Amino acid sequence: MTETADQADTDYRLDDQVGYLLRLASQRHATIFQSKTVNGLTPTQFSALIRISEQGTCSQNHLGRLAAMDVATIKGVVDRLRQKGLTVTAPDPNDKRRTMISLSPEGEEMVAQMKEVGREITAESLKPLTAAEQRSLIKILRKLS
Repeated sequence: MTETADQADTDYRLDDQVGYLLRLASQRHATIFQSKTVNGLTPTQFSALIRISEQGTCSQNHLGRLAAMDVATIKGVVDRLRQKGLTVTAPDPNDKRRTMISLSPEGEEMVAQMKEVGREITAESLKPLTAAEQRSLIKILRKLS
C-alpha cells in the first residue's frame, strides 16, 4: 500500500512540532549563553540580577514573580547570588518575615558587564535570521509567553 498525499499531511513529524523546535532553539541559545557568560552566571541568575537592577530593592517573592521563577527556584538563585557576593539581603523594615534583596556593588558592576554580553548572546542566537525575521520572532515569542 502506498502512502497518499493526505496521509503524509496528517503524519506526526517531530521535526514540525513547536515544542521540539523551541527546545532545540533553547539548547542552542543556552550553549551560546554559557560560552559568553561572566563569572559562571546561569541564565536564571542573570535574569534575577537584571530584574533586581530594574526594580532596585525588592522582596524575594516579588523577584520570583518578576523573573518567572517558582518559590523554590528563586530561593536557590538568590542564595547562590548572595554566595557570589552579587546581592545583599536584609529584613524588610516593615515586615520582618520578608527578605529584601538588592545588588551589591559587585552585583551592579556585573549587571553593567552582562548587559553588553546579553546583547551579544541575543545577536548570536538570532544571527541566522534577517532583521525582519528577528523582530517577528520576538513579537511571536512575546505573544506565546
